[in-house]
Amino acid sequence: MLTKTQLERYADVLVWGLKTAREKTFKKGEIVLVRYDRGAESLAERLQARFLDRGLHVVLRAGLTCEMERQFFEKANTPQLVFQAPGEKQLYDALNGGIYLYAPESLTHLRHIDPKKIARAAVARKPLRDILDRREEKGLFGWSLCMVPTPALAKHAGLTLKQYTHQVVRACYLDAKDPVGQWKAVYKRAVQLKKRINALDVSYYRVQSRHMDLKITPGARRRWVGISGHNIPSFEIFLSPDWRGTEGIFFADQPSFRNGNDVREVRLTFKKGKLIRIEAKKGRDFIRKQLAMDPGASRVGEFSLTDRRFSRINKFMANTLFDENFGGRFGNCHIAMGASYSDTYDGNPKALTAARKKALGFNDSALHWDLVNTEKKTVTARLSSGEDVVVYKDGIFI
Repeated sequence: MLTKTQLERYADVLVWGLKTAREKTFKKGEIVLVRYDRGAESLAERLQARFLDRGLHVVLRAGLTCEMERQFFEKANTPQLVFQAPGEKQLYDALNGGIYLYAPESLTHLRHIDPKKIARAAVARKPLRDILDRREEKGLFGWSLCMVPTPALAKHAGLTLKQYTHQVVRACYLDAKDPVGQWKAVYKRAVQLKKRINALDVSYYRVQSRHMDLKITPGARRRWVGISGHNIPSFEIFLSPDWRGTEGIFFADQPSFRNGNDVREVRLTFKKGKLIRIEAKKGRDFIRKQLAMDPGASRVGEFSLTDRRFSRINKFMANTLFDENFGGRFGNCHIAMGASYSDTYDGNPKALTAARKKALGFNDSALHWDLVNTEKKTVTARLSSGEDVVVYKDGIFI
């Protein structure tokens, strides 16, 4: 478990992350929502104190226990699945910041639940997420999230709780006397890296590894973003491509735990942006139903690369937040099926109407599911001039 000193440092890093993630400075009297699982109560207490000291209004929301979540999906009828509590929309309309502290007691408690019920509940909550997306585009909202080690996470990662906690401490620089200073240094390095990548005029990227050959089309008015405070930890550089230009095969060698389901060795085949084949060693039926959640769920919403020189994560963590930032020997690339991110638009996000997003190939969905590949790989950029340039090889941006 995390020590008192590490929890204090974690809270400091999360405050930095939230401030960095938002375009505008937080002002006294603004509202921050802190959602936390039971295992993260101590961290939530420290965040509450810091936000109160800054003159912010703090709304604390405890997450559902595994038993509560299981009962909900087992017993809820359709009206109950899509029910939104009175005042929820009004709260989201007024929020200026949000932090989620993830500390799961189980990763497989929903494995017997029909994925269609889970999808229906997710789709019903999408309008609330849309509200926050619009507020973020206007600079009125910022968010971050983190994970607190639990026995369940350690078990599924094949690590002891001590080993698992060590990975979290290293990944978030909680072993440093000044972890915020460490994150500021990473942020500064990332700014220079993104500047170089965004200077290229790229028609498409080709990603090749032992089990993967994928073409990603960035599309018009795109930029690479990342390491922006939104996730702690975060070492990935990503963009939301024009989904219509996706071609070939993506393979996820990292397992994925989602909604209580264990999914392994996912292979997705695309043609002209459309998903035409789904294969998996484990969890294929769950995948198929998740990717049929809505029209956008079967399209690519994000393409990401992690430079292993940034990331201190070298173990599978059974948690997407950490696994999508895996460094290891060869870094990682991942795609997210579903929703895209408007902050990858190279312009004023406030100008991105629904029609404009559609025309540019930004994807829209209630789903956002990251699938990770950690194989040795090469990423080649085909420039608009016709020249091919290697931009990423063996886990390092060239």
